[in-house]
Amino acid sequence: MNNYVPTPMLVCEVIQEAQKKKKKDAKIKVLKDNESWALKDILRGSYDGTVKWNIPDSKPPYTPNLGQSSPSNLLKLNKQFQYFVLGGPGDGMQKHKREQLFIQLLESIDPEDAELVCGMIAKKEIKGVKRDIVEEAFPGLMQDSQ
Repeated sequence: MNNYVPTPMLVCEVIQEAQKKKKKDAKIKVLKDNESWALKDILRGSYDGTVKWNIPDSKPPYTPNLGQSSPSNLLKLNKQFQYFVLGGPGDGMQKHKREQLFIQLLESIDPEDAELVCGMIAKKEIKGVKRDIVEEAFPGLMQDSQ
């Protein structure tokens, strides 16, 4: 009996897999098949206008992690996003402490996931995974109406 449980894909790997697909349905299937809160947080944070960030939207100075030795990953650390959302518990933190926490997050995850997080803060569209695809994959995820 094989008890092998595959390791969940990193958020960046899910996005890359969806980007490779040509057809909308195939992109949606990749997103649904690899659903995680971290993935949905990145997608909603990138596209939902009701999500406002309480940190600068420019890329901070950080040292990207060596991908193969990332001490953690976004699947575990996405809960920290609450400290960076305007109106969240991070509002009570000093600005420099909040930004330092953000840099620590970026430095402890896969460098490609860190790029996705920076893009999310800047509200950049994710190439090949447009908002309409996200809305079909995860109905109700977006809180704004477009």
